[in-house]
Amino acid sequence: MSAIAVDPPVAAAPDPREAELIRRYAHAGPRYTSYPTALDFSPAFGAEDYIEALTRSNASGRPLSLYVHIPFCRRICFYCACNKIATKDTSLSEGYLSRLDREMVLTSRHLDTGREVRQLHWGGGTPTFLTLSQMSDLIDRLHARFGLSSASDRDYAIEIDPREANVLTLRHLQALGFNRISLGVQDLDPEVQRAINRVQPRQLTESLVEEAHRLGFRSLNLDLILGLPHQTRTTFAETLEQVIAMAPARLSIFNYAHLPERFKPQRRIDAGALPAPEEKLAMLMDTRERLDAAGYVHIGLDHFARPDDSLVVAQREGRLHRNFQGYTTHGDCDLVGLGVSAISQLDDCYAQNPTRLADYEAALDDGRLATQRGLRLTFDDRLRQFVILRLMCDLSLDLDAVSEHFQVDAPTYLADALTRLETAEHDGLIRRHGNFLEVTELGRLLLRHLAMAFDTRLATNRNHYSRIL
Repeated sequence: MSAIAVDPPVAAAPDPREAELIRRYAHAGPRYTSYPTALDFSPAFGAEDYIEALTRSNASGRPLSLYVHIPFCRRICFYCACNKIATKDTSLSEGYLSRLDREMVLTSRHLDTGREVRQLHWGGGTPTFLTLSQMSDLIDRLHARFGLSSASDRDYAIEIDPREANVLTLRHLQALGFNRISLGVQDLDPEVQRAINRVQPRQLTESLVEEAHRLGFRSLNLDLILGLPHQTRTTFAETLEQVIAMAPARLSIFNYAHLPERFKPQRRIDAGALPAPEEKLAMLMDTRERLDAAGYVHIGLDHFARPDDSLVVAQREGRLHRNFQGYTTHGDCDLVGLGVSAISQLDDCYAQNPTRLADYEAALDDGRLATQRGLRLTFDDRLRQFVILRLMCDLSLDLDAVSEHFQVDAPTYLADALTRLETAEHDGLIRRHGNFLEVTELGRLLLRHLAMAFDTRLATNRNHYSRIL
């Protein structure tokens, strides 16, 4: 794909009323990749509780989704808030892969391994930190312990740092069975890249995108981040137009949350170089306008996809789901997380491994599962989980369906939440038609705020979340 100079179209000035509403509602709140959120997980929930959840899950016969966390990175990007370990020594991953296999063995003892592994996701860190042979070894171990699927509708995805991959990497991943890839781009402006310690020439990204298209990967996602140092409305528009020209099926455009007190690498970022709130808001509104003009559908939050992408189809058919990897089409799966910090979701339970590598290794070296904390949901948790999930995935909520599903009078049960939504309804973020709630176009940008109305655990953790925008 040749590099072509792009003159981004001039976007209209943000609507003053919309801008004011976004400023008013864009306070701190969860992303709701789960409800209850991970901040509510308790150390009272341990390995034995997780084993019981694994065993109970077999009765459902539900297919499996496997998440594997690879924490290693050769270089630290200053914006990053992920669980990662900086090292250039790939031999360190051998010990980690050995522990992963031990965790697989211990986990599979309690699972019916005849259940189809319909979804697989490798995240990080940088999964492409692994050598090609290590990737093959990990796939072989996963297949030996769980039995991987060759079905055409499987969803096997991996996150890729273009600086740690080439066309041979993509061909190898395809041979291993991956059919969906996500490339970290963040920004294509050289000054922004230097400020976040992620120098990544556009040609590098373009060459991988071109090869991914040629190989026929089912879906290609590109990650961007809005609000990085030295970004302006003009420079981000240039990045966005160049990315649109690469024609990815999906785009994730995350909001940068500057929390240097919590994430040490962010202390290397000059806070004075971050875009002002007004500039960041203009960038957001431009982004929505440009992607709409390019034919992308705003699924919700920071996710956009082409109209024929499986995420859009699933949303249209009411099958869209959301978990710790974001939006997904496989809500019918039990999620088993493997690796340091990984989270599992089995029916009415969440279970998380330690975030410190030493703690994860010590548990497995002791011959036990590494579950450090988790939660078993109450009836109220399960109802609110359902409501928040459907609101964020369907962009609507049918209270009659909630009543039928949980055998309650949902409008009465959720009366306090519906009262809290009245201001948002007045401001045009959501419309209510009897017992049916519908999120507006503007409301899609503020889904987190709308979901917070149903969150009864929020008061305890409010100060731990990033701003919505």
